[in-house]
Amino acid sequence: MAADYWASTQRRHWQFSREALAEIRQKLEDDDRALVQQYPLPDRRFLSHFFNLQLAKLGKKFMIRQQALATAQIYIRRFYSKVEIRRTNPYLVLATAFYLACKMEECPQHIRMVVSESRQLWPDFIISDVSKLGECEFYLISEMNSQLIIHHPYRTLQSLQNTLSMAQDDTSLAWSIINDHYMTDLPLLYPPHVIAVTAIFLALTLKPTQAGLQAAASTAAALSSTTLMPKDQPGSGNGVLNTQQKKVQNLVSWLAEGEIDIQSAVECSQEIISLYDVLEQYNEKTCKEQIGRFVKARGLEK
Repeated sequence: MAADYWASTQRRHWQFSREALAEIRQKLEDDDRALVQQYPLPDRRFLSHFFNLQLAKLGKKFMIRQQALATAQIYIRRFYSKVEIRRTNPYLVLATAFYLACKMEECPQHIRMVVSESRQLWPDFIISDVSKLGECEFYLISEMNSQLIIHHPYRTLQSLQNTLSMAQDDTSLAWSIINDHYMTDLPLLYPPHVIAVTAIFLALTLKPTQAGLQAAASTAAALSSTTLMPKDQPGSGNGVLNTQQKKVQNLVSWLAEGEIDIQSAVECSQEIISLYDVLEQYNEKTCKEQIGRFVKARGLEK
């Protein structure tokens, strides 16, 4: 992780406690109570998954790298911590966050191309007037107080790959888990290095089955309630460990010797596991309909 994260606006202004974030969102809803009651929306994680899929479609048209899409997702999450979603056209916000993120991640795209491709994807919600995206860009920048530099967990993952003797498959899975965490509130709650360690932990323990999820959850719970023990101390293991177990033990030993907040990593693990469980009930049609309902009813697509 870049050393200047500790002095960054991300750490100073965009990292909240769960209670503070819940209070911010509750105030937004209270200020627009009638609107919220008139247009109910799905679980926030379903909306985040829907936004993630839409951004991926747009990014594919431009062959944009993942980090720019991740930056766009954080911009969207920050923006909607300041603005009630039902007062916006989320499709325009998506396109604008994508456009702005590409500029910040040094892969800029022409505004006319972004509008054109967005219109092809969402013809009922995006008009051809590029000034709308330009206006929305200023809106996003203003609500984020021009604090646009994002520190991501990917760098920490890459720096720890050799330290923890991770195979390429382990690194690829951890990378995917980092991608998925942008569908949760974790980027607004924890530092990127904690997210990276969480992704590594889950990559080394997670299996693509419900049993694997439960095993990872159980291991996380055990980590939170016990003292981490280096692998060369008595009682740390019996017999010959297989390769994957050794990797997990290396991680546990590294955590024991470091200054990572174990409780935060455990909470992150549980949040991501919960996300995977919740997404089994995801229904894209419902998300589309409920978003489209308030956009059309309020004329926000014009």
